[in-house]
Amino acid sequence: MASNSSSDRQRIAQQRLRIIAGHLQGPVDSDSTILAAECKAQGSKTDVSSERKTVPRRRQEILKWNGWGYNDTRFLFNKKGQAEFTGKRYRLSGMIIPALQNWFEGTFGASMQHKSPAMPILTSSAVQPPTLNEAFVDELKSTGIPFSHDAEDRVFRGHGHCLHEVFALREGKVGRVPDIVVWPNCHNDVVKIVELACKHNVCLIPYGGGTSVSSALECPPEETRCIVSLDTSQMNRILWIDEKNLTAHVEAGIVGQELERLLNESGYCTGHEPDSMEFSSLGGWVATRASGMKKNIYGNIEDLVVHVKMVTPQGVIEKGCQCPRMSTGPDIHHFIMGSEGTLGVVTEVTMKIRPMPEYQKYGSVVFPNFEQGVACLREVAKQRCAPASIRLMDNEQFKFGHALKPQVSSIFTSFLDGLKKFYITKFKGFDPDRLCVATLLFEGDREKVLQHEKQVYDIAAKFGGLAAGEDNGQRGYMLTFVIAYLRDLGMDYYVIGESFETSVPWDRVLDICRNVKARIIQECKDKGVQFSPLSTCRVTQTYDAGACVYFYFAFNYRGLSDPVHVYEQVEHAAREEILANGGSLSHHHGVGKLRKEWMRETISDVGMGMLKSVKNYVDPKNIFGNRNLI
Repeated sequence: MASNSSSDRQRIAQQRLRIIAGHLQGPVDSDSTILAAECKAQGSKTDVSSERKTVPRRRQEILKWNGWGYNDTRFLFNKKGQAEFTGKRYRLSGMIIPALQNWFEGTFGASMQHKSPAMPILTSSAVQPPTLNEAFVDELKSTGIPFSHDAEDRVFRGHGHCLHEVFALREGKVGRVPDIVVWPNCHNDVVKIVELACKHNVCLIPYGGGTSVSSALECPPEETRCIVSLDTSQMNRILWIDEKNLTAHVEAGIVGQELERLLNESGYCTGHEPDSMEFSSLGGWVATRASGMKKNIYGNIEDLVVHVKMVTPQGVIEKGCQCPRMSTGPDIHHFIMGSEGTLGVVTEVTMKIRPMPEYQKYGSVVFPNFEQGVACLREVAKQRCAPASIRLMDNEQFKFGHALKPQVSSIFTSFLDGLKKFYITKFKGFDPDRLCVATLLFEGDREKVLQHEKQVYDIAAKFGGLAAGEDNGQRGYMLTFVIAYLRDLGMDYYVIGESFETSVPWDRVLDICRNVKARIIQECKDKGVQFSPLSTCRVTQTYDAGACVYFYFAFNYRGLSDPVHVYEQVEHAAREEILANGGSLSHHHGVGKLRKEWMRETISDVGMGMLKSVKNYVDPKNIFGNRNLI
């Protein structure tokens, strides 16, 4: 690995950081912060914060190799034809969902008699033998850093969760996968790995939580070098918490749920909750410019990051201080954030934290139609009074959410649900085929939350909105973490689907929602899809100048010889429609390889030239050769 241009500057910077770290740590007493921990050699005693491993090295022990989430958790139709959600990990687990089968069959023309089960076990014969760089392997052994070239370990890190990736795995088709998986335990381990990769011309692909939906983790099939998946999952500790400045210094491999659990134990949180937070990693959030559902209070990842350390082939990139803001030329953090593993590996992040909220309250509002719902969200954004989260579902998604309602055990509860429906549709005159619902989440001081809640509901009333209760709001957010499991159920019965997102100015929100949904329906018809597709959307995040919009579409692929190709054609057309309607290429999923054909159009020729120049300087031998972005 090349050294920095000035060893003196590096020495001075390190000296200053040591001084700063000493000030931050302060005296050791009952109120002391969590102090920094040294990199642990294999077999040594770990610090307290890493005793519980959310993600083991062999991820296949707890996670599916060819689908979403935990091995013990899935949707299925039981022998009685009822839908149920297995496992014990979620509030919905173990419950019967009585309306799901009728909705599923009615929406897609699917049948319980037509099944397309996944291949249950990965056969090693389907995986190509590894291409090993023996000199690299020999030196890697001497470092003591754990690694593997087991077929299951390699396959697990050779894909994300795009439809085409999971569909192929379900059929037992495995393409190019990493040749080696390596598990660094700390920043210094990553430095050693990158140095060896540069020395022996090995290709590195960073791997965090594996939740990518942009083909970012796919190995380039044309890559002839040994490909090493650098799995950061064992770098999962909070190194220190600074309670005076409300910051935490964290290893980048930690996943969202573990980060929040550890911070909560000390009375803090980040508030960053992407839909994938159970499995996605801090480093992945930085590398893709992630966003969370509670960004209205806590901010997006770029608002939370104070300091980043990244290992590149040219050396370690980091700022010389941990200040809230600097005016020192272009911000190097913005070269790192969104770099998608093309420049190096994010190893440590200092981020803002907040005391855990005193009070949390859910809510929901029913609107006569989507147009009035969007107008309400626009007014809430204009008055800058958005709750922690506010999300608006269109009518199709409302019906979908209703179909996921679990069986009620109380006749009284069932009666109340019926009464609410009667009041909204008969007494208030809302059309069941046009109404839509917004879900709300308020957090903070109890008195302020109640004042805030009244302000939002008063605005909603001006746009015809009716308060629909806390239960509907809470259930909406609970579904956030289980909805991804539904795609696997669909594929069991010849139904494929996906979601994608964009950001768009307020004056284009209604147009983009209408036009993209219509384009999806038309493209499915033109491509020979025999059954009507599901085409739906929701507004998930709001800003002063616009909003994030999620689109969902799915269709029954029976009768199609190459359903994945048809799906990709439809998604491509939908993305073209988004861009034509003034939307962005991505709000928070990133570019990867899936969307990079539009990068020049998105950031201009000069912008592409700048990205390539940075890449050529930082990584002249293309060690980080995942081919994302450019």
